[in-house]
Amino acid sequence: MSSESSGFLFLKEDHDEVISEPSDCWDILIVDDDPAIHSVTKLALSGLEYKGAGFRFHDAYSGAEAIAILSRKNSISVIFLDVIMETDDAGLQVVRRVREELNNQHVRIILRTGQAGSIPEEKVTREYDINDYKTKTELTRSKLVTSLITAIRSYEQIGQLEYQHKAMDSILSASKSILGQTDIKVLCRRIIKHLSVILQCPDKGLICSKLDGNNYIQVLGGCTRYETYFGENLAEVDSRIYNEVEASFSQKNINIQILALHFLRSKHRKAAIYIECDEVITRTQLQFAEIFFANVSIALDNVRLFVKLRDAAYRDVLTGISNRTNFIERIERYQKPQKNDYLLVLLDVMNFSDVNNGLGQEVGNKLLIAIVERLKEIYPTAKLLSRIGADVFGFVILKNEFNITDFNEKLSISFCAAEHILPVGFKIGLCQQQDFQSTGIETLKVAYIALNQAKKNKHKEGVYYCVDMEDAIAWRLGIIRQLRHDFARNKLEVWYQPQLAFNDLSLIGCEALLRWPLENGTYISPAVFIPLAEDAGLIVDIGQWVLEQACQQQKRLESAGADICIAVNVSVPQFKVKGYAQTVKNTLLKYGVQPKNIELEVTESVVMDELETVINTLQELKKLGVEVAIDDFGTGFSSLSYIQSLPIDRLKIDRAFIKGLPNDDTGAIAALVISLGAKLGLKTIAEGVETQEQAKFLKDLGCDEVQGFMYAKPMPEHELIEFINKQNN
Repeated sequence: MSSESSGFLFLKEDHDEVISEPSDCWDILIVDDDPAIHSVTKLALSGLEYKGAGFRFHDAYSGAEAIAILSRKNSISVIFLDVIMETDDAGLQVVRRVREELNNQHVRIILRTGQAGSIPEEKVTREYDINDYKTKTELTRSKLVTSLITAIRSYEQIGQLEYQHKAMDSILSASKSILGQTDIKVLCRRIIKHLSVILQCPDKGLICSKLDGNNYIQVLGGCTRYETYFGENLAEVDSRIYNEVEASFSQKNINIQILALHFLRSKHRKAAIYIECDEVITRTQLQFAEIFFANVSIALDNVRLFVKLRDAAYRDVLTGISNRTNFIERIERYQKPQKNDYLLVLLDVMNFSDVNNGLGQEVGNKLLIAIVERLKEIYPTAKLLSRIGADVFGFVILKNEFNITDFNEKLSISFCAAEHILPVGFKIGLCQQQDFQSTGIETLKVAYIALNQAKKNKHKEGVYYCVDMEDAIAWRLGIIRQLRHDFARNKLEVWYQPQLAFNDLSLIGCEALLRWPLENGTYISPAVFIPLAEDAGLIVDIGQWVLEQACQQQKRLESAGADICIAVNVSVPQFKVKGYAQTVKNTLLKYGVQPKNIELEVTESVVMDELETVINTLQELKKLGVEVAIDDFGTGFSSLSYIQSLPIDRLKIDRAFIKGLPNDDTGAIAALVISLGAKLGLKTIAEGVETQEQAKFLKDLGCDEVQGFMYAKPMPEHELIEFINKQNN
């Protein structure tokens, strides 16, 4: 149900047609062992009517026969009962059995006796709940009519009181049953059932609604044969009912045999209850029905509110499609062991933040809407199309209807967003039905594993989930968890690799390198855990810890007479921390280290990430006196155009341009970097030098400094001390 379909408000109608009271007969039972009394009584009351209804007489000639009739027929209004029949108290025994055994408290009883004074009148009236007690000689026609009419009125009042009591009980019970119900079909079924109790008719009916100006009347729910017509056009369900309901909308009338009651209205919608009644509907019944409708109004308002809340919880406001919560709940139904018919497709919009930041959020929103429209156009049969994340969409489709190459081609067409034509790239993660999990969240999880793998791949083809991916993720999470644990317990180590001057191989400094030892004495490679530390958000804290370790090491070396500079690597996340230069300054002051004795190595990726911000930070560091080196220089593609504007001291030639020297590499890039450094007044240092041939080649090119296994491997502090001592000797 949409929220529009349930937007009802209660409207109490004024019914133009008068509902008449029942025009049947009043049933009278004559109980007497004298047949003549039966004849005389009928003759005296012949032609008599009350409220337009005549009297229908039934005969019993003994107490036992009377009880038998009363057991079969509960419509008896009044009993003319002889006291003395087969026994002296036969009539009184009938009264007792009627009230106690048959539990009939409605029927009115007029006792008659041929022996005046045989039983005290006051006692009988008080103890046996009778209307009158007369001798047969007293009951002239006038008195007989008076006693009967009085008894009939009493019977009618008791019936009305009992009906009112039951009707109110039913309304209270119904209110508890329907209030809080959020399923429109269940709600309609309960409304019909409770209304049938109030109207004392079968629970055969339906509830329907219609928008103003629209001929379409929609079935909202019902009972018996109408229950299956939920959401259908009433005209197609039953044209006769359609006409009855239309009449109730336009004329506000009620058919006294088939109730078509117009009872709810919102700003643009009307609603009606249609219920089949075998008996004439009384005004009293309609009054109680209207009391009940007040609660129906509240219940339907609750449904409307629930639908709105559900839409808010399950719909993406921007695009109108399902959101992540709805997708997770509904994808579970597709998890069927041994089935592999469907495919879950996750789609990630690449560089969406650039659109938002560069062109504005409004353009970004229109782009997302355009993507949804494109997806609907490409795969109109797709199921569960949903916005899973800010820029992630998902849907389920039959495998035989999906072709990844065709999908990519259609997605590669530029999108229109406002006045912009935007080429957009996508990454696609795919999960087959055989890999769906028992819960929606787990199924989405494995699909995201495939999507994340797709993000790491350069090609555009989608990546299918496989179990090995999850094993890799589990291993990765385990490594990150262990890294957190070991870092918190100070188990990481900092080793140092000496850096030498090429001209005389004197020690000029060393590079601080992070090491992660395991319990078994082995080490996890920095190439493995450094990227994981960055992804896990640990690298900022670890980087600061390395800087502090380097500062402490520098002070210890200084105390030992070795005045050298220690180079510390800085990651992209560290550089993005606000006030990073001030953090470095505070650290140097904390440990009393001269700025000239600490060098910060930043990669080209750091430099090119946010150039203006990086330049400002580097200038602050230069003012402090801290030297800055560009690490892995030459591996990027944009550095040369900005190198003159960077406040740096040293270019570090990446090992990738050295390992093939001199036989497998012409050394063109190494020569370019060395020449560029010389012209810009920057020192150059080659890392990864492992052979004498490499060293000679670089020295001949004019490289200033060297670092590599040929001279010294990374080493812990005590080995570094030994290395320095040998250098000094």
